[in-house]
Amino acid sequence: MQQASLITVLETILVIMLVYYAVKFLARIFLPVFFKKMVNKMEDQVRRQQGFEQDEDIKEGETVIQKKPREMKQHNNNVGEYVDYEEVDD
Repeated sequence: MQQASLITVLETILVIMLVYYAVKFLARIFLPVFFKKMVNKMEDQVRRQQGFEQDEDIKEGETVIQKKPREMKQHNNNVGEYVDYEEVDD
C-alpha cells in the first residue's frame, strides 16, 4: 500500500475547500434568480388555471373593482294554485 504524503492530503483538502466556497458563492448569485423565475412561472400557471387575466393598462398596486354581470332571474309563475285556509279551534 502506498502512503499518502502530507502535500497530497493538503492539496486534496484545499481543492475540496475551493470547490465548496465556489459552489457557495455561485449559489448566492444564481439561486435567487432561479427561484424568482420559478415562482413567477408558478404564479402564471395558477392565474391561467383560475381564469384570471391581467390587464395591460392596470398598474401594479392599483385597486380595481370588477362587478359581475347581473344574472337574469327567470320567475316561474306556474307554482301552483293559492288556497285559502281557516284556522280551526280545538
